[in-house]
Amino acid sequence: MKKEDIKKVVLAYSGGLDTSVIIPWLKENYNNCEVIAVTADLGQGDELDPVHDKALKSGASKCYILDLKEEFIADYVWPVVKAGAVYEKKYLLGTSFARPLIAKRLVEIAEKEGADAVAHGATGKGNDQVRFELSVKALAPQLAIIAPWREWSIRSREDAIDFAEAHNIPIPVTKEHDYSMDRNMWHLSHEGSDLEDPWNAPKDALFIVTNTPETAPDKAEYVELEFEQGVPVAVNGKKMSPATIVENLNEIGIRNGVGICDMVENRLVGMKSRGVYETPGGSIIYYAHNELENLCLDRATMSYKQMVGIKYSELVYDGMWFSPLREALAAFVDETQKTVTGTVRLKLYKGNIISAGAKSPYSLYSQEYVTFGADEVYNQADASGFINLFGLPLTVRALMKQGKLK
Repeated sequence: MKKEDIKKVVLAYSGGLDTSVIIPWLKENYNNCEVIAVTADLGQGDELDPVHDKALKSGASKCYILDLKEEFIADYVWPVVKAGAVYEKKYLLGTSFARPLIAKRLVEIAEKEGADAVAHGATGKGNDQVRFELSVKALAPQLAIIAPWREWSIRSREDAIDFAEAHNIPIPVTKEHDYSMDRNMWHLSHEGSDLEDPWNAPKDALFIVTNTPETAPDKAEYVELEFEQGVPVAVNGKKMSPATIVENLNEIGIRNGVGICDMVENRLVGMKSRGVYETPGGSIIYYAHNELENLCLDRATMSYKQMVGIKYSELVYDGMWFSPLREALAAFVDETQKTVTGTVRLKLYKGNIISAGAKSPYSLYSQEYVTFGADEVYNQADASGFINLFGLPLTVRALMKQGKLK
């Protein structure tokens, strides 16, 4: 689609620095086009209070604010939790699985409003541009996609701040506190500024969501999390909706200082980046889910599922949510979760999550078989034949090396 043909654009709008300056920039550079802002409420809290009025004052003709919290957790977070998908052993994918949901809603509103294009505020160096655009291509390839960071003369966050000030646009950052942050009810991420040097430890003032371990209570807190087929359904015996479970566990995790992750990760676009993530409730959920799987899955399934989890995490991180492979792996994961039902008890203390018990009606753990005491079900002499057969390749190889193999 030619630039001059774009008359109406639907913008993924957060009210942060980048999207704040995009509205006037789009109108100045795309034929004074109509801009419709779309904000996804994924649990950002009071951050969203000024968004509607701010979008209109910045030049948008409309601003949709969509409450997607329950859909976000049930349809995007839980599938990833069930997969045990963790990117590069540490990142719980808080930004990654939010993007396809936002893109899906962008497409729906673009079709409803008769828009020619969608736009986003992701930079040309990051992963989010890929996540947004692959999702749009999978759902509505006829829509044009505008990525201002790949077009405009703004080269840095400082430039963007200057542009906002020149256009009288209020922004939530300053040149003194200019971390790039993404927040939803699952996590808060921090990048940029002094974090760009991996030798710099994050400052205590960085943490907006959770307590630091040093400021957490001196007394441990216990929490019980109940699962049905791999999905959390209750906290401390109380049934809750998906979003409410995360909110409740966030409160518990925050006061105990759990869920801080500091990592250098490999971006899809080829560079390494350093991020600090606060994921209090999510860290509790992942830990508990893994504990229950240890009880309920056999060795072969557990081992293969761990490999699937690595690939699943890469697909989600890379923006391939709506891909056939991600959907196929999700079907495999769902099959493995049919018996992942039960309750896990955890001990939280100053940033630590510690196992404190697990039970399930589908538990494969048998005290009768594993006991060090006397039993009537296991003949220990059977182990001799098993070891001889299991070790036969090693025996043959040793004989060959000794020249004794006939």
